[in-house]
Amino acid sequence: MSKKIDLAIVGATGAVGEAMIRILEQRGFPVGAIYLLASERAAGTVLTFRGHPVRVGRLDEFDFSKVSLSLFSAGGAISAVHAPRAVEAGCLVIDNTSHFRTDPDIPLVVPEVNPHALRSGNGIIANPNCSTIQMVLVLKPLHDHFNIKRVVVSTYQSVSGGGKATMDELISQSKDYLSGKKIESKNFTKQIAFNLIPHIDEFVDEGYTKEEWKMENETKKILDPKIKMTATCVRVPVMVSHSESINVEFEKNFDIKKVKEILSSAT
Repeated sequence: MSKKIDLAIVGATGAVGEAMIRILEQRGFPVGAIYLLASERAAGTVLTFRGHPVRVGRLDEFDFSKVSLSLFSAGGAISAVHAPRAVEAGCLVIDNTSHFRTDPDIPLVVPEVNPHALRSGNGIIANPNCSTIQMVLVLKPLHDHFNIKRVVVSTYQSVSGGGKATMDELISQSKDYLSGKKIESKNFTKQIAFNLIPHIDEFVDEGYTKEEWKMENETKKILDPKIKMTATCVRVPVMVSHSESINVEFEKNFDIKKVKEILSSAT
């Protein structure tokens, strides 16, 4: 029998936190005690884990020495304050925000791609951007065989990437659009219902958005800093599921049949 792990989920009432709970259930993860944590505003909410009610506690009052593992997904500002506090209490943190991803002293890990990076670190493991994860899973086996020189990627990202508020907004905007009502955009720069927005996160240098910048820099940190890359990230009016179009230039000669064989056998 696997040793049971006492763990905490920070941001448990958000869309990602709720997904974490479901995945722990589906995968049969050996959870001992589980603590669901959120802000003071969400504290007291009752969620369910494996058929049992669990009351959400306040993050700012939680003693992380009670757990050996914490999953963080409550925003970068929250992780910046509370992840070091958890580590100081002896807890391993897996952080799902962007706050630690570019820190050279913190491993940025996709287990199927760079598990060796786990040898380093200070008690925090950063989780890459969702679009970066699905891309490097494809690029890794190809890079091993052909040495990737350049990548041009376009992403088509669902509103779930922005959390529960953006998912709710797509629903409300769609209803208003079909009813002929005025559309209000609160979480997007433009109307998202029946529309495409090539703008995710804030703009940074040279006209790129932060989402595009993340994909470039995270891929280099995870896979190879020599890879040249450009990304275009588009928000699409879909509730869940991202997709990507990836153009790859190799250093070595290749044929399509071999590429398909490599991708078909990749795990």
